Amino acid sequence: MSIKWLLLLVLGICAVGLVITLIILQVLRRNEALPLHSAVNVIRIQGRKYRGLGPLLLKAYQFGIKVPVISTYILQVQKRISYRYARDEPTLRRLTMSIVLIILCGYGSVSIVLFWLQPGLAFVILSILCGVVLNSLVLDMCLSRMEKKLLVQMLDLFADVRHRYHQHGMVEEALYEAAEGGTGEAAEQVRLIYEALTSPDPNEALERYYEIAPNRFLKGFAGISYMVMEFGDKDKEQGSIYLQGLGHLTQEIHLEILRRDRLDYMLQGLNVIALAPVLFTGPIEQWARLSFPTMDDFYRSKLGFVTKISIYVIIIVAYLLLQRLQQYDETRYRSGHKHSRLDRFLYKQLFLRRLAMLFAPKPGTAPYNQTIRLMRESSTELKYEWLAIRRLMLFVSSLVLSIGFVLLLHQVERNHILHDPIRDDRMFGAMSEADLKVAEDKTKLDRLVMEYVKMQREVSYEDISTAMLQLAPHAMNHEAQTEAVTRVMAKLESYNNQYMQWYEVVLAIIIALCGYHLPIWLMLFQRKMRSMDMRHEIYQFQTVISILREMDRMSVEEIVEWLNRFAVIFKRPLQKCLLHFEHGPEDALEQLKEEVGLPEFQRLIDKLQLSLGKISIREAFDDLESMMAFYFEQRKQEYSKMIDIKAGWGRTIGFAPMYALIFLYLVIPLVGMSFVQMNMYYEQIQKL
Repeated sequence: MSIKWLLLLVLGICAVGLVITLIILQVLRRNEALPLHSAVNVIRIQGRKYRGLGPLLLKAYQFGIKVPVISTYILQVQKRISYRYARDEPTLRRLTMSIVLIILCGYGSVSIVLFWLQPGLAFVILSILCGVVLNSLVLDMCLSRMEKKLLVQMLDLFADVRHRYHQHGMVEEALYEAAEGGTGEAAEQVRLIYEALTSPDPNEALERYYEIAPNRFLKGFAGISYMVMEFGDKDKEQGSIYLQGLGHLTQEIHLEILRRDRLDYMLQGLNVIALAPVLFTGPIEQWARLSFPTMDDFYRSKLGFVTKISIYVIIIVAYLLLQRLQQYDETRYRSGHKHSRLDRFLYKQLFLRRLAMLFAPKPGTAPYNQTIRLMRESSTELKYEWLAIRRLMLFVSSLVLSIGFVLLLHQVERNHILHDPIRDDRMFGAMSEADLKVAEDKTKLDRLVMEYVKMQREVSYEDISTAMLQLAPHAMNHEAQTEAVTRVMAKLESYNNQYMQWYEVVLAIIIALCGYHLPIWLMLFQRKMRSMDMRHEIYQFQTVISILREMDRMSVEEIVEWLNRFAVIFKRPLQKCLLHFEHGPEDALEQLKEEVGLPEFQRLIDKLQLSLGKISIREAFDDLESMMAFYFEQRKQEYSKMIDIKAGWGRTIGFAPMYALIFLYLVIPLVGMSFVQMNMYYEQIQKL
């Protein structure tokens, strides 16, 4: 089959899969009565909308949760979206099963195409790669659409709350009427906030809501509403402080929506471009072998195997980087312990723990202090011993995998020496069937002779000649026998040279050292990327303080308590500050400044220190409005610059796998093999 018909067949299979997916989504749309925008938009929050497929999805969930492997995957998907439907378990199960079925159907279609194109080991590698990519792609798409839809609904709902507050002048009445009159998930979230604020213990109810709040805007809205309910509203020259707080949140939401829209537009389609080479490695290799027979030697060699693996690695890295570029939050950090079972199991092994601590920096040394500070600044929820064990295990794993990969490459080269047909250097183009049969017979005879002499390196010419006479199916003349013996001796030398060289051991150790330092590098990267979320939180702190400073009899300790309620990244330092506040407010705030090195946060603490007795809180924050306006404009410029940078990097990274496939896997090997063959012909011409 030619490459043209091969690509047409692949296109046809993909088209059929697309039609089937659209039919499924259309059925869901008819049951949901929703526009067909994405796989998520076909599923409504309200359970009453699932008249047709709802019971089937629930039965599929009950069946799938009993299957060992599928149940684990279903629970993982459910965990990713569970915070959206904390009080609606049936809807959560239906949505989870819908996403799982879409991913499984897509993975099944892609697996059929891959198995038909590249059966064997390549199919296993590519199917695993496509499964991971498809799972991440669909889940991220679903969550992104859900988050954006919620933000758009929140704008309308906040406008309705503002209107109701103008009518009644009461926060609880405005929330209740807005929730009852609204539709969608935003109205459900406002209803949850209303129930928390009107509960017997609002503080505890709000803490529970903060744990399930979908975004920081709803957390800020809930906190502002509670503060105004508890302390009362104040009328300033700019108007109500409650409506002013809503205005700040609305500005933030507008900025977030514009940022998401522009980022989606700049990076759209790059994921597909980055993943497309997965489907074309096999067809390109087949076309190159048919059109340029010398390329067959390259694809069968160790270098060809390394090149193919490198292409897959480039595709994986490019996809992961694109996913990172398309994330809307600079970091998805959330406070709380996230210890895996593997970490706990390894920590219980006394020998392993002691061995890891032998290589880790000792307490009291400068590297130890630097590591502890890095863990604190990157908000790593790990013990120091756990980090040491993780680094040791990464070192061992990287070393074992590197050595295993090198040994695999040597085994590939041995198979190439033993089984690949012998090609005549004087031959242009592809071998005929008769020539191929002769080459295969020579290869078989060479292999039998090599096995006869037990693959020994120091075997004599006479021993190989004797074995050749005994194993040859027909008599050979002196010239043919001399050529065959020389060829077998060269193969034996090459075969016995396939062992780990010293530079390969050094390379494996370097890779293992990189794995050992990988957790430190990740913490450095995380510390750098958290700066944007820190600024988000600082702006939220300023919004809270702009309300609290107008309240009568407000103290610095109460302000720190309120900041602790809203904090995510700064929660640990603020909690420590509150614990030490009774022993000395000045020292507690100074320790808080030392622990958090962000200049904007330190300036905020400086103003709180001034409010401890020197001046009032209102006087200390008299320039808060101008600061908030400056930070808002600064962040707008940072967003614009960041999106331009991401767009440039996205285009480069997105097309990198395609360039690597064309040049590393086709053009450069073809040019190299052409030069090698031309050199052979030139040498033969000189001998004439």
